Amino acid sequence: MFTDERRQVILASLSVHGALSVSDLAKMVRASDITIRRDLRILEESGQIVRRRGGATLSRSAMDEPTYRDKTVVASTEKAFIAREAATMVDDGDVIMLCAGTTTQALARLLRDKRIMVATNSLLVAWELVDAPNVEVLLIGGMMRGNIRAMIGGDAEKAIARMRFHRLFLSGNGLTAENGLMTPNVHVASIDKAAVDASKQVIVLADHTKVGVDSMVVTASPNRIDTCVTDRQADSREVEALRACGIDVRIAAAPHEPVEDQQVGEDEEPSA
Repeated sequence: MFTDERRQVILASLSVHGALSVSDLAKMVRASDITIRRDLRILEESGQIVRRRGGATLSRSAMDEPTYRDKTVVASTEKAFIAREAATMVDDGDVIMLCAGTTTQALARLLRDKRIMVATNSLLVAWELVDAPNVEVLLIGGMMRGNIRAMIGGDAEKAIARMRFHRLFLSGNGLTAENGLMTPNVHVASIDKAAVDASKQVIVLADHTKVGVDSMVVTASPNRIDTCVTDRQADSREVEALRACGIDVRIAAAPHEPVEDQQVGEDEEPSA
């Protein structure tokens, strides 16, 4: 990964999570701690971040919601693997909901050949399915939240409350065994909660940058999450804690790559 690209990923990751340690950032970009500290020093000098003991935060408020553009550069490869695994859980004839997010957008891309009905508040998800011949798309209306390309508000929540879904696929900004799935925005959380209440099965799509991370508002408590799909780099202790809550945790891998639970959370070989 080139220096400029690595620093953009660092900024995007901090935007998503608010604050991260040097070791967490090193794992995300597969670089050494020394390289990350150098990057953080440069980014602080340019006024984009604030260095803290053992890590960093963005200069703006950590409560600010990350934008769609922020999220697209974080764990994009892992999100593709997660979407591929999630797609195997959708059957012809299903009525599902896909909440807003870059991982659910990736999932929608893989469902174009299914015979299903998809409800969504995400413009990006709807766009991925606009030419799918056998997919009925119900785009839920409301107030548009431009930074995540999705509809929110009371009208959207009421529309969702009138529906029932076989399966719900959603993401968030943090997932822990203690609190469940979380997001920093109360309006987005209200939409996600309505979708959880309307669904028989709740499936969380959470790449490793979200597992073990807390955010501000709980959208799905641990006892309401049926399945979580994550990737190999997810913290192994948090994965086991989620399983102890009764959540079926699936580890997504690259195509044709065997999945072995003991490899979850292992560090990658550091590179500059």
